[in-house]
Amino acid sequence: MKDAAELLGAGLIFIIIAAVIFAWILFSFVPIRLYIEAWASRSHVSLGTLVGMRLRKVDPKSVVRPRINATKAGIDLDIDSLEAHYLAGGDVHRVVGALISADKAGIDLGFQQACAIDLAGRDVLEAVQVSVNPKVIQTPRVAAVAKDGIQLIAIARVTIRANIHRLVGGAGEETILARVGEGIVSTIGSAPSHKKVLENPDAISKTVLAKGLDSGTAFEILSIDIADVDVGKNIGAELQTDQAEADKRIAQAKAEERRAMAVAEEQEMKARVGEMRAKVVEAEAQIPLAMADAFRSGNLGIMDFARFRNMESDTKMRTSISSRDVKSKDSDSET
Repeated sequence: MKDAAELLGAGLIFIIIAAVIFAWILFSFVPIRLYIEAWASRSHVSLGTLVGMRLRKVDPKSVVRPRINATKAGIDLDIDSLEAHYLAGGDVHRVVGALISADKAGIDLGFQQACAIDLAGRDVLEAVQVSVNPKVIQTPRVAAVAKDGIQLIAIARVTIRANIHRLVGGAGEETILARVGEGIVSTIGSAPSHKKVLENPDAISKTVLAKGLDSGTAFEILSIDIADVDVGKNIGAELQTDQAEADKRIAQAKAEERRAMAVAEEQEMKARVGEMRAKVVEAEAQIPLAMADAFRSGNLGIMDFARFRNMESDTKMRTSISSRDVKSKDSDSET
């Protein structure tokens, strides 16, 4: 009897330990608490589905609790669709939050469309919020030049609203800002005077807004407001100054070219003069030879040579006297 009692006690202890281990495994692998939450919220999810999520490495909380929120908001969502979106890498919480916000705001947004927007990399919940509450973005400082050459620097604030149906494949805020900046530059550039723009800056916003800049984007432009317009540089005057400076440099270069040509021509003429003098010296060197030849041939006598020397001396004397007279007259005129 004693051995039977001991065996019975050991068996009971083993059963209790096994039951505890089984319960621990069950409660750690099967989210019983989440199952109870879903049942209490009338968003029933079977234990088999929860176990299947564990096996598929899906976090049950990330799928079941968003479904509970949707059920409480009056939106019936299929648990398999939510799990598929989770497995695709989507954010179930933000998709469900966007669906609830869109439903309360009266925006037509289906589950598949919300999943597509989320998987496209856009924040679907923020998109719904921007669709309900428009967002204001500001352009950087945009510089443009009016026809009178004065530079204007403008800053614009653009009020945009998300277009749910164009979120997938539509351009973002950067495209809106680039198009608005281009429109500002075009409008100011076509203005006849910068004073016209300063007198009526809302003409810029009206002109830019009429161009349909939100085409092909994920947003709808509600308004464009010019926040500030500052006067910049006198670009026209600077361009004229630069042109005048360039013309001056060109004229100086041409004058230097002409001067260099004149100097070259002067040097060439000096070279020619030297060449002519050399020829004269060469010709004068032939005179004594010719006279010697005349003596030998008898065509020139001693008396003829003497008269030639006297005539040459007389010529030199007259030349010397005339040069002194010229110098004295020049000195008298200077005094």
